[in-house]
Amino acid sequence: MLYGALEAGGTKMVCAVGKEDGTILEQVSIPTTTPEETLPKIIEYFKDKDIASLGVAAFGPVDVNPTSETYGYILDTPKLPWRNYNLLGALREGLHLPMGLDTDVNGSCLGEMTFGCARGLDNVLYLTFGTGVGAGIAIGGQLLHGMLHPEAGHILMPRHPEDTYEGKCPYHKTCLEGMAAGPAIEARWGDKAKNLADRDEVWEMESWYIAQALVNYILTLSPRKIILGGGVMHQEQLFPLIRSKVTEFLNGYLNTKELKDMDSYIVPSSLHDDQGIMGCVELAKRALTVSA
Repeated sequence: MLYGALEAGGTKMVCAVGKEDGTILEQVSIPTTTPEETLPKIIEYFKDKDIASLGVAAFGPVDVNPTSETYGYILDTPKLPWRNYNLLGALREGLHLPMGLDTDVNGSCLGEMTFGCARGLDNVLYLTFGTGVGAGIAIGGQLLHGMLHPEAGHILMPRHPEDTYEGKCPYHKTCLEGMAAGPAIEARWGDKAKNLADRDEVWEMESWYIAQALVNYILTLSPRKIILGGGVMHQEQLFPLIRSKVTEFLNGYLNTKELKDMDSYIVPSSLHDDQGIMGCVELAKRALTVSA
């Protein structure tokens, strides 16, 4: 049986066909322009693939409550052509398939829990640091939803003692995304993260912000594993700095077997940047079960 997977990002839409074990057989990338241009290309791709169902992991904010009148809509996004757009409705109208929907980062979290380094774990935090900061959270084996979905990239942060940068987020300035996402690094230091690899002071400050946030998540969510993905985390020198600072900031308050093995507790994503699309395969599988 084949499953369709759509990782609907703000820059590109990744369409793929996968098998039950998460194997991706083929995939294409379609630029995210306007719904009128992008959706017909997505539907055209999937319509002759003989897929049983489709899993969709979408950029947000997106309504993920199946009982809501706007379920499947992209909500108040800064990407104006997509604001209040019925993404799931358009896909259903074009493909007439069972569909599962969640956020892009929840999709990545699900991919790691199903096929990656978090298999068998019930409480997991997945964070992506790229253009923004997003969080996928699973509690008790279930992806976390509430009145909407987690927006943990926007928790408010104390400022690093040596940081004079005002913050990039237009809503909160000094939230985690405003201080630690890719655009904040570039604005603060005058170059993209990938070109700053040999600047120790960049990663010392970056790890300070990330570690502060992780301590807050550890104390509130009690995850069994923390997975850090996204373009910024390709700077692998961050991981030992973050682990060391998390231990320092916790200051012995918690003593668990997970925290005693930081190298296995705070880890990079494990699926070669396919965790999102593989999570979509799992969403598609679950949608088929629900519709049966």
